[in-house]
Amino acid sequence: MSALLSFDDAPVHEQSLRDAPSLALVEAPADFVSIRGVRLPMAELVNRSFFEAQERERLHQQLLAGKPCPHLVMDGLFHPGLLELVAEEFDALRSDGWVDVKSRYETLRRSAPSVTLGPASQLYFDILNSGWFTEWLSSVSGVPYLLPDPKLCGGGLHESRTGATFAVHRDFNRHRSLGLQNEMVFITYLNKGWDPEWGSALELWDKKAGRCVTSVQPEFGRTILLPHGPASFHGHTKPLKAPDDRPRRSVAAYFYTSPFAGQQHSEALTVFMQPARLDKIKAFARMVTPPVLWSLARKFTQH
Repeated sequence: MSALLSFDDAPVHEQSLRDAPSLALVEAPADFVSIRGVRLPMAELVNRSFFEAQERERLHQQLLAGKPCPHLVMDGLFHPGLLELVAEEFDALRSDGWVDVKSRYETLRRSAPSVTLGPASQLYFDILNSGWFTEWLSSVSGVPYLLPDPKLCGGGLHESRTGATFAVHRDFNRHRSLGLQNEMVFITYLNKGWDPEWGSALELWDKKAGRCVTSVQPEFGRTILLPHGPASFHGHTKPLKAPDDRPRRSVAAYFYTSPFAGQQHSEALTVFMQPARLDKIKAFARMVTPPVLWSLARKFTQH
């Protein structure tokens, strides 16, 4: 499979710019990404209506109201053309790019960390890893200072085959290499025309009651945001039995926070080789002053 990725700018002619009364009135050029001959408008890769202020608040309240634990299910967040291209790339990923997981608790395969993905899959994760998208996730989830994982440890491309199950579980607390706190998993499903009779719906369980409270069918274009917490038990306990050995596919990413996020850090300051005497005094004062008192002193001196 050829993996061609290109960006196009619709031309704006010099004459039209000269004739325009104001640059503000010139229509902005349309940007596109072209993958394997499919041309997608950059401005429509993500549905921008989800990012409006009122919608952010509505999604936040919907997430908090989720049962048996906070969660948010969204349909149509991503351009279907992009997701169709992502789904194609599962079959093109080289055999050594997969990690097969099989135990008494789970059966699936996922893309290896840091593997070279197809262009559509990489574009999907580039969107998730961007500053503007993680800021949106923070506003919807209520968790500030979110950090993505570009290496996609535990995430990436996920695929299950006939008979596969995933026992009810809660995800890991910390990133195994970085030690960052796991805050949430973000999953988008890629299965067109999914029949609930085929099993493998994502089940959200109430641990105390010992039962499934909410089922999320893995339909094409459906995304679930599941914050990590003491009650976030989930899995898919009904064996997959789709016709013609059809796989269940999704793309997933985890988001984290640092235990030091939001704190004042003296080490975060740039160190100049020849600082001015006053700056030396300020640096020393900052080093020996508790962060709370330093913040109060700054506020006082700014008024």
